[in-house]
Amino acid sequence: MNPAYIKLLQCFDSIKERIPFKPKVALILGSGLGDYGDTMDIVSTIPYKDIAGFPQSTVQGHKGQFIFGYVGIVPVVCMQGRVHYYEGYPITDVVLPVRLMKLMGAEVLFLTNAAGGVNTKYSAGDLMLISDHICMIPNPLMGENISEFGPRFPDMSDTYDRALRDIIKEQAEQMGIVMQEGVYVQFSGPSYETPAEVRMARALGGDAVGMSTAVEAVAANHMGMHICGISCITNMAAGVQTSPLDHAEVQETADRVAATFSKVVTASIIAIADAIN
Repeated sequence: MNPAYIKLLQCFDSIKERIPFKPKVALILGSGLGDYGDTMDIVSTIPYKDIAGFPQSTVQGHKGQFIFGYVGIVPVVCMQGRVHYYEGYPITDVVLPVRLMKLMGAEVLFLTNAAGGVNTKYSAGDLMLISDHICMIPNPLMGENISEFGPRFPDMSDTYDRALRDIIKEQAEQMGIVMQEGVYVQFSGPSYETPAEVRMARALGGDAVGMSTAVEAVAANHMGMHICGISCITNMAAGVQTSPLDHAEVQETADRVAATFSKVVTASIIAIADAIN
């Protein structure tokens, strides 16, 4: 049996008695966006440190726990802090949390992140609906295929589900919130991208850059989950803005748009759950 699959089953077995319900939506909160979890009707939490063999989130601002709660009447499992490739974990560990949430029963993966704006028409504070991605780090499906999850060569034509994107756009429009839509490019980090790398991303068709998300979407797509994602453009990328990039700026911008982000995510989760019922 695939070692990554064995480890996943061990993680699940160590907490299955503590999972209070079958979640419909799995939500991953990116840098600066973790406080959204506190707005949910929380039923229980499971710290990552309580899960056997589970990778620990080491990034400032990532609380490192699963939250189980309700958004409206929708049962949601929420990651308050994700795992990044740059933290030194193997790529199979980076996507282990997504696979674990699928084992819990989640049908939808809602990804969020803080990202640098590559598209010069964007501004810090914009929300960008992810329409597609370009992944510049190793594919998490390399190695022996976990056939229990999906095929050796999964199709990626509609990774960020078009129907879900339409729902999110509709919810944003109803609230008068302007939302960009574009392609997200995942680099490894932890160093920010160079101006040349940002120019490359733009030439390839990228609109935003970051250090997460794409590999999680690949793993979720392999497992047949419905996927959607929103990037919070917390800064303009290197070469687009003249000032040095700073993680504090990411947090400050995320705090500034937190209310708007929260409204869109809440309304979208409720509408998506209703649509896939």
